[in-house]
Amino acid sequence: MSANSKMESASLPASAPGENYEPRQTHPSEDYTPDPSKSLPISKERQALVDDILDLYSCKPTVQKVKRYTSDCVYDDQFVYANDRYKMAGQWFALPKLFKDSKTEKYQIVKNEPGLIQFRNEQSWTFKIIPKTATINALVSLSLDPSTIDSDFIQVKYHKDQANDKDYSHEGLGFSFKKWQADQVMKHMDSPEVKEFEADKGAGKEHIREYGSGAAEGNAPTQEL
Repeated sequence: MSANSKMESASLPASAPGENYEPRQTHPSEDYTPDPSKSLPISKERQALVDDILDLYSCKPTVQKVKRYTSDCVYDDQFVYANDRYKMAGQWFALPKLFKDSKTEKYQIVKNEPGLIQFRNEQSWTFKIIPKTATINALVSLSLDPSTIDSDFIQVKYHKDQANDKDYSHEGLGFSFKKWQADQVMKHMDSPEVKEFEADKGAGKEHIREYGSGAAEGNAPTQEL
């Protein structure tokens, strides 16, 4: 994130919807292989947050772990754009239905700022229908809720998962599919755990920013990790 964008995020009120907290970045390489020996130290409160997020990735969702997100949060990866906690809950509770197993192989904290935690993550996904395991390295960015960064239970405003060097554009057919996918999952998720977050459908939202190709000209400065 550029110095200016860090200053803007730091000055945002906690009431600003999650869209405001998106970290924008491209990288010289799409190699996000973690090196745990180089992981930055973080506080026990931040470690507890990272542990809960990794449990969600590992098909171990609980209501309490999904509460790590604010009601107006955004989840953004190469397949999904979910812009409230209700849709977010649907994604996490759907994973055990889609995957036989998911395992965090290793991770590396690469950025630990007041409002941002970033880590490289290596995750192995074993599909239920097809007996195949895929291992993916990605950069996970957690933009934090400013009202909780000094608390025992830190919450996330914007969760981005990047698996290549370019940032996301938020426009075109690919992005329309990401939004459609998030909405479709909710039509098939009627578990009591997901219903816990039904009130979050009305959480504050703002317009979705568009960034052209997602490269540097799309307000995505190149960052070294």
